[in-house]
Amino acid sequence: MPFIISILGSPNVPVTTPHLENLFRHEAGKLVAALTRVFGPQHLALAEDVAQDALLKALEQWKFHGVPQNPSAWLFTVARNKALDVLRQKRHEKEFAAATAALLKSEYTAGPVLTAQLSPAHIEDEQLRMMFVCCHPALPTEAQVALTLKTLCGFSVAEIAHAFLTQEDTITKRLYRARETLRTENVLFELPPPAQLTTRLDSVLLVIYLIFNEGYHASHHPTLVREDVIEEALRLAHMLTQHSALQQPAVYALLALMCLNTARLPARLSPTGDFVQLKEQDRTRWNTDLLQQGREFLERASAGDQLTPLHLEAAIAYEHTAAKHYADTNWERIVQLYDWLLALKPAPLIQLNRLIAIGEWKGASHALTRPETKALEKPLEASALYHATLATWHQQANQIAQAKTGFERAIQYSASQAEQRYFSSRLAALAKRIEATTTGGAITF
Repeated sequence: MPFIISILGSPNVPVTTPHLENLFRHEAGKLVAALTRVFGPQHLALAEDVAQDALLKALEQWKFHGVPQNPSAWLFTVARNKALDVLRQKRHEKEFAAATAALLKSEYTAGPVLTAQLSPAHIEDEQLRMMFVCCHPALPTEAQVALTLKTLCGFSVAEIAHAFLTQEDTITKRLYRARETLRTENVLFELPPPAQLTTRLDSVLLVIYLIFNEGYHASHHPTLVREDVIEEALRLAHMLTQHSALQQPAVYALLALMCLNTARLPARLSPTGDFVQLKEQDRTRWNTDLLQQGREFLERASAGDQLTPLHLEAAIAYEHTAAKHYADTNWERIVQLYDWLLALKPAPLIQLNRLIAIGEWKGASHALTRPETKALEKPLEASALYHATLATWHQQANQIAQAKTGFERAIQYSASQAEQRYFSSRLAALAKRIEATTTGGAITF
């Protein structure tokens, strides 16, 4: 049973472990970013250790004395004192961040420098720099994602491993190799120079995009949606807009895409947590504030002459939310947007989504007979979405046996428990219709 402590010093407002986890998740990212500024990216593991010690001390003390009025300041003070102890022990063993190395090695200046460096007032800048460190081009994409989730979002190794269906040992090794690369490459804790900014920003946006997708459609999780992961992706993207040099169209396009899709979440899951397809969603439950934000970000993204895949994905998301009813959806426009997206980012799943839009526009029989449908069979052989799409088309075309096979394969290839439940319900409904047919009942679609 989780212990209960008083939040913000008030014994009348209990908070359980999950509340602390949310607080610690955000504060851990702040602490690691600030401490990496002090120690340098080459000592990222040391920064993480100091941050962890501060959080553990908070867990011990707050359990009995309640959360202080300013928990962030409390944690930064503890981290500062712990960092000072580390500097005293290791100042002759390690080389710290070049900008402050000499000052940190002096007993007289180390304390004041730490106080200045670990000021919460500068934390957004530090987190922004940390984001670019985590997404350094010397690191493979999977390492960038893992490092960002671990250091900036406060996710545990177990959570990262669970999110991406891999062993904790694999993630631990991936993080270790990433830290070693930062050390050997002597990566600086700074924003990239202007000449490299756009290229480096693309890596950051890709990582945020991948994190959001895992939250919006959790691939290996009991629930289809992970709101904590979505929240972190939105937070990281909003952080980019706080720096004038990063207020670029692609950043706003990503924010538009995430806001427009997140707005649909209240209607995307049933009260029992089961998937509700777009056609059946109660659109009055969509979050109107997020819809408005998404449209405003899309407007900002249209500035300039840059057209990225993110722009087109955001435009597709907008078309889905612009329709008052599902029947009002402009499928012809969506197909056109997918044509442009494929020209910039050719990928089998994008081609499948285009075919789904064609099926809604011109009918299931037309979609089934298109050559692209057959061409995707091999590259998407292990895709649950591909088989579920075929099953739906076959069902609409009154091809019951093929529909049954399609849903069975979708269940087989899906790693999501929520998806499996949804496909199983479709299969069960199909079985009832088959039974009705064999007993003389009519099938209605």
